[in-house]
Amino acid sequence: MIDLYTAATPNGYKVSVALEEMKLPYRVHAVNLMSGEQKTPEFLAINPNGRIPAIVDDGFAVFESGAILIYLAEKTGLLMPSDVQGRSRVIQWLMFQMGGIGPMMGQANVFYRYFPERIQPAIDRYHGEVKRLFGVLDRHLADNEWLAGDYSIADIANWCWTRTARWSGVDPEPFENMARWHRAIAERPAAVRGIAVPQSAELPAKDEEAAKKFADNARTIVEMGKP
Repeated sequence: MIDLYTAATPNGYKVSVALEEMKLPYRVHAVNLMSGEQKTPEFLAINPNGRIPAIVDDGFAVFESGAILIYLAEKTGLLMPSDVQGRSRVIQWLMFQMGGIGPMMGQANVFYRYFPERIQPAIDRYHGEVKRLFGVLDRHLADNEWLAGDYSIADIANWCWTRTARWSGVDPEPFENMARWHRAIAERPAAVRGIAVPQSAELPAKDEEAAKKFADNARTIVEMGKP
C-alpha cells in the first residue's frame, strides 16, 4: 500500500488524482501545513524539502509532485506511453507545468492574494506570464484533445493548477479550448475523487470577503524568503 502525504493544494491533488486514475490502493496522511507538520523531522525524513506531496511505496520515499507522477506511471504502465517519443511528449508537457504553470501561478497567488503590500508591477508581471502560458495551452488544445496524445499525467498536472486560475486573479474564460479540456477532465470520476483528498478546497475567488479571510489564514504558510 502506498502512503500519501498530502494537503489540499494543486500539487497535492496532482498525486491523488493520479492514484485514483490508476486505481492504486493508498493510505492518506493529511499534513497540516498551518501547524508546520511539513517541517517536522519525521516529514523531512521523507521529503528533505519540507513540501507536500510525498509518497512512501513499500519503504521507498518519493518527493516532488512531478517525480511522483513519473514514478507512478512507470510503476503501473498507465497514463504515459512506453515508447521513447510518446514518453517524451508527456514529460515535455509535465515539465511545462512544473517549470511554468505552477511557478507562475504560484507567484501570481503570492502577489495577488498573500503579499502584505500590493505591488502592482509584480502582479502585472505574473498575471501576464500566466496568460501567456494559458495561451500556449489553448493553442495546442485547439488541435489536440489531450496534451500529449492520450490522456496522461501531463493533463492531470496542468489541470490541477489551471482549474484555480481565478484564485490567481486570471480570467480563464477567453481560453475556450482550455475550457473544453477542463470540462472533460472535471467529468472524470477519478478526477472528482482525487480533488477531494484529503478534502475538497474550492477557493472562494468570487467572494471578496471570503477570499480575504482565506488569504489571511493561508498567509502564515507562504514563505517570504525565509530559510
